[in-house]
Amino acid sequence: MRKQTMNRDWIATARTLNEALPYLQRYEGATVVIKFGGNAMGDDNAMASFARDIVLMRQVGVNPVVVHGGGPMINEMLKRLDIKSEFVGGKRVTDAATVEVVEMVLAGRVNARIVQAINDAGGKAVGLSGKDARLMICDQTNPDLGFVGTPTEMDPSVLTKLFEAEMIPVIAPIGMGRSGETYNVNGDTAAGAIAGALKADRLLLLTDVEGVKDATGAVLTELTSQQIMDLTAEGVISGGMIPKTETALMAIDAGVRAVVILDGRASNACLLELYTEHGAGSIIRKG
Repeated sequence: MRKQTMNRDWIATARTLNEALPYLQRYEGATVVIKFGGNAMGDDNAMASFARDIVLMRQVGVNPVVVHGGGPMINEMLKRLDIKSEFVGGKRVTDAATVEVVEMVLAGRVNARIVQAINDAGGKAVGLSGKDARLMICDQTNPDLGFVGTPTEMDPSVLTKLFEAEMIPVIAPIGMGRSGETYNVNGDTAAGAIAGALKADRLLLLTDVEGVKDATGAVLTELTSQQIMDLTAEGVISGGMIPKTETALMAIDAGVRAVVILDGRASNACLLELYTEHGAGSIIRKG
């Protein structure tokens, strides 16, 4: 028998659902690409929570696409196999032996774990890499880096077919060269290229910081592409945030409506961004 007593938590939940209605209507039928990585990938509870968020998004009519990284898992496997890494300008040189490990870890272990988590939460996830159905054709980024690629040709038709079947694509950032080579692609770069090819409504870049910060350390909640360029020129945007903001600018130029850089460590970060008034992190729009 159901208890009739109502407590404040239940009332707050009902109010939250009521207030979310305009946002649920706003994003119905929208395509949202989510770059998943960072600390949340290594925590079972955080993974399960992320998976439930993605399934909920699909349930209310969003077409979510998950693109993931896996750097710590790659490092662990390289160490186990005693394959030493060299770095040029802070970037890993990916030789033939290393790219085999990268593909094995990303397209195998990491991808399968995310797919399983989404399926366990009641979704229908399908694991892919950028090599499948010629989704992501790459050119070599820099000969000094070996098998590191930059996406140059995209064919998202396989993703639209999956949307029609109400399935959730989970994509490993592995691309294919014009002669069949395998290329390791930066996860943010891959997510931006996929979002651009789909003309996505949103690209959510989950990271381990709260968002883009100003010179005082305060999070900037709304930014234009011009402001991003100005802050970068001034040195306010620096270090690891530069590749993420560069990805944001490229995605917006390719037709993505807006990019959000947000803290993936926060519970339900994607839902906070899409379905609440205040959102989460830093939203970047053209301008």
